[in-house]
Amino acid sequence: MALADGGAVFEKGFSDGLRPDPVLTVSEWADRHRFLSQRASAEPGRFQTSRTPYLREIMDKLSSNDPTNRVVFMKGAQVGGTEAGNNWLAYSIDCSPAPFLAVSPTLEMAKRNSRTRIDPMVEECPRLREKVRDPKARDSGNSMLQKLYPGGVLVLAGANSASGLRSMPAKMLFADELDAWPENLDGEGSALDLAEARTRTFSRRKILIVSTPTLAGRSAIEREFLAGSMKFFHVPCVHCGAFQKLVWSQIKWVDDDPETVRYVCEHCGGHLQDHHKTKMLSAGQWIAENPEGDGTESYHISTLYSPLGWYSWKDCVSSYLKAQKSENALKVWTNTILGETWAEQGEAPDWQDLYNRRERYPIGQVPEAGCVLTMGVDVQQDYLAFEVVAYAPGLESWSIDWGNIPGDTASDEVWKELTAKVGTTYPTADGLRMSIRMVAVDTGYRTQDVYRWVKSQPPTRVLAIKGRDNQAVIVGQPSNAEIGQKGRKIKSGLKVWPIGVSVAKSELYGWLRRKARADADELPHGWLHFPEYDEEFFKQLTAETLTQKTVRGYPRYVWEKTRDRNEALDTRVYARACAQMLGCDRFDSARWIAERQNGLTSGSGVPVNPEPQQIKRRASKFL
Repeated sequence: MALADGGAVFEKGFSDGLRPDPVLTVSEWADRHRFLSQRASAEPGRFQTSRTPYLREIMDKLSSNDPTNRVVFMKGAQVGGTEAGNNWLAYSIDCSPAPFLAVSPTLEMAKRNSRTRIDPMVEECPRLREKVRDPKARDSGNSMLQKLYPGGVLVLAGANSASGLRSMPAKMLFADELDAWPENLDGEGSALDLAEARTRTFSRRKILIVSTPTLAGRSAIEREFLAGSMKFFHVPCVHCGAFQKLVWSQIKWVDDDPETVRYVCEHCGGHLQDHHKTKMLSAGQWIAENPEGDGTESYHISTLYSPLGWYSWKDCVSSYLKAQKSENALKVWTNTILGETWAEQGEAPDWQDLYNRRERYPIGQVPEAGCVLTMGVDVQQDYLAFEVVAYAPGLESWSIDWGNIPGDTASDEVWKELTAKVGTTYPTADGLRMSIRMVAVDTGYRTQDVYRWVKSQPPTRVLAIKGRDNQAVIVGQPSNAEIGQKGRKIKSGLKVWPIGVSVAKSELYGWLRRKARADADELPHGWLHFPEYDEEFFKQLTAETLTQKTVRGYPRYVWEKTRDRNEALDTRVYARACAQMLGCDRFDSARWIAERQNGLTSGSGVPVNPEPQQIKRRASKFL
């Protein structure tokens, strides 16, 4: 009898061994097998989908047994979006091996992702460790940007490299932080289109696109979200049980005190606190607002849904109150906390209002509070336009000098005059002189002439720049320039800095529209002072407006000229970019004082080191 029983047990064990593993969803696999590394997570240990229930459906749509091909996730920060993608990647290696392409905005970010997220994930998961060989092992075939495993390969690439996106066909594509990708990569079109083209030969491909949004009308993730099913996560009120999506307008607090924060139910008016989120999230559900979309399942969630212990409603209010000091900070807050695009304010201020608020200070003299001088240069066919700007705490600024250097910009003479202008020192109100710290020259016209001149100047003081309409930050990452020589182009060693001109113009126009009382003790952040320039300067400064157009069926915002000449606007944008590159946005009071001292010289050009003094911000003295 015992022998028979033993035979039955053996037979059952043998048959169980032949039975295939149960089909798991991505969330089920993650809950069973995923461990978060202490190196890459604030909550190391076993992954628990119950902490972020809103990720369950998103991950499960990526499972091998789900027919969905394409998933888009537009999100705020601190909601677990990247980890959801990593769960899918790990699941694919273990349960559905195939060629997998994971693309970050840049190659450097792809390398960092490999070191800080992928490698720790493999090390912490025994099932992955068995399949992905240690890159240090001999003949492993693995490297920082390539991971071989039975049945497939993981390739990590940067969206800034067309060759990397063309490198291999892929059944799986994980596109992370899409809004930081270039829209036109090396003249070959959209980086996303290039990446998705690698999946077209696979009938059961899977694509996940994740990003925090940026600018309205330019955000690629918003465009993808709106074309899809447009799902929002609805949660029940703990008081009345009615479902609703969490929105910022229902967050309330008292007297700028984040400690008083509460969420007010839109149905019963009941007050909800952070500790209610666990119960609310666990009972939440995704509801589509565009179920007849293009076949893409698209999702949106804000940081208001961040689970208990991560980013609280109190944190959201605190960061919001801090962001009120700067339009740029408010834009970042809107993108990263609400997960929404920022609508630029592009209506041009009235030039006559600016003309009427001119101030009585000498053109060409740096005021007492001025600390750092920067210069923007715009290249035209027969002249160079320039503006010299003094910056102070709070990014308060004074226009010090503005004008043109006439001459054919294809000849050497005009560039020699620019060299002399850049070397000019300007008198200060206290009898000393101040030198220009940084100069930015646009390369959009006479590109090779600009390159050659910039190459002849000190590299940390004079920079070549290129305006980018679709860039979400004022200053981007530089690229190498090629200089034409004897009919061919050679590597120059020169860096060209991309400038987000749309962002900078929006910021400038926002600051120009602000009002201030003449008797105020302190001026608004970013306040601009102008001397007694003529009308032409102010007409040029306000010569563009932001208009909405429909491009390929999607709304898009573009800056358009309202008059022929706009050099005063361009040169101010370039001078502002210099201020950001110098770090003026982050200077504290002590650093501003130090920068002013470092920029001062005596009348003979000898550096001086006067006694530190308090920098005072004064109200305007209007004409």
